[in-house]
Amino acid sequence: MEYKPVKCAHHYYVPIGNKNMEKKSPAEGKSYHFIGIGGVGTSALAAILMKEKAFISGSDMQESNLTDRLSEGGVTVKIGNKAENLPKDLDGVVISAAVKDDNPELLEAKRRHVMIYKYAQMLGLVMDRYKGIAVSGTHGKSTTTGWLVYVMKNLGLDPNFVVGADIMQYQTSCGVGNSDVFIAEACEYDRSFLNLRPQVGIILNIEPDHLDYYSGIDEIVEAFGDFAKGIRSDGVLVVSGEDGNLAKLISQFRRDKHIVTFGLNDKCDYWARDINLYPDRTEFTCFYKQNEVGKATLKLPGKHNVRNALAVIAAGEAVGLEAAEILRVIGGFEGMDRRLMKKAEINGVTIYDDYAHHPTEIKASLNAMRQRYDGRKIFCIFQPHQYSRTRFLLKDFADSFKLADLTIVPDIYFVRDTEKSRKEVNSQMLADEIKKKGSNAIFINSFESICEFLKTNVKSGNILITMGAGNVWKVADEYIQWLRANN
Repeated sequence: MEYKPVKCAHHYYVPIGNKNMEKKSPAEGKSYHFIGIGGVGTSALAAILMKEKAFISGSDMQESNLTDRLSEGGVTVKIGNKAENLPKDLDGVVISAAVKDDNPELLEAKRRHVMIYKYAQMLGLVMDRYKGIAVSGTHGKSTTTGWLVYVMKNLGLDPNFVVGADIMQYQTSCGVGNSDVFIAEACEYDRSFLNLRPQVGIILNIEPDHLDYYSGIDEIVEAFGDFAKGIRSDGVLVVSGEDGNLAKLISQFRRDKHIVTFGLNDKCDYWARDINLYPDRTEFTCFYKQNEVGKATLKLPGKHNVRNALAVIAAGEAVGLEAAEILRVIGGFEGMDRRLMKKAEINGVTIYDDYAHHPTEIKASLNAMRQRYDGRKIFCIFQPHQYSRTRFLLKDFADSFKLADLTIVPDIYFVRDTEKSRKEVNSQMLADEIKKKGSNAIFINSFESICEFLKTNVKSGNILITMGAGNVWKVADEYIQWLRANN
């Protein structure tokens, strides 16, 4: 179906469509080298720049399916970081957030006075060429971004997109489309989302996180406020109407921004009623103000995904899609990689993997699992992500596992932490705090030992979920291999 923007009866919208961009891209003919090209975001951005006829090279510390995809597409990818990896003629070097100051390629770029861009800076420069849609928030960014991509594709629009995880039905985290739309996940860490100036900005929620960077919730709210200020003057701000921290921003921007709200109560512009949570589906009725728009049946469980769906509907209408048409296709979305992803069911044991690494996300994921598997025993293997996050949110983490029958905590995944922070908290402390809240938890330091525990203790009919932003998924993979070998 060819998409033709139609004036939405509800409110102001930003028309978009399928058309080749007429102006020559400023990236055309330029040469860019990516240090850390194997990341989800950097690999996607490299693909977008290739579409704009730039010459791309890059390096990463290890080979992956993402580096393989780029190599197959014509990118010269080197494994390992060496000064000689940089091509002779360069217009710029793009670095991922993981690149350290002493990286030999970065030092060589500085020695040669080559322009250096952080990933987010280049993403912002590319988005400026398009009608951008940026999805931000403490939780739900990847799912909502991927869902929006899925809806647009199924309504005949072919967007360019960069997401922080693979969309399950497309098995990719990025896409190069033929429309003037660019959808991107916008991260608040390091205030990187302030490099984006979208036509439509989405803020799903605001909670304390990244407290190794931010001093507290006030500074986080301020950063999201600056993101909202960056939305183009003719754009739309789509926000949760239930979030207390967002309420401060809504009142601040009512005069000079077009704001659309979503949530589970009728004070929001887009809201849901008659929410029914079944083991195999989630149903709700969507309203725009006091007008019923239609009913939706989702494959994704949990009330948090009803909110994500409402954000998709609101953003879709903000760019001229009809809500009724969105509702027609929204239920087909199957989710994102590592977002409550079912990996296997062997010998009566069902194994899931999930990216949740914040207390609110953990609660939402376990609630969704209880929706599907009420009455069955749930083993949760939670790998804390960052010592600083674990220390700052220790009490909140401890309160998050009430719906798990047993939580197994391995060592904390080390990211960006100082030696001081590593001495202030550990996984045994988290397991002890979980037990103080009346839940069952144990600390097992290594993945190998955890797998041995699972072989003995998990029975047919049980649910196993690995959870965290680190490499805890390896436990699920190893255990699945053992189950298959002993089937």
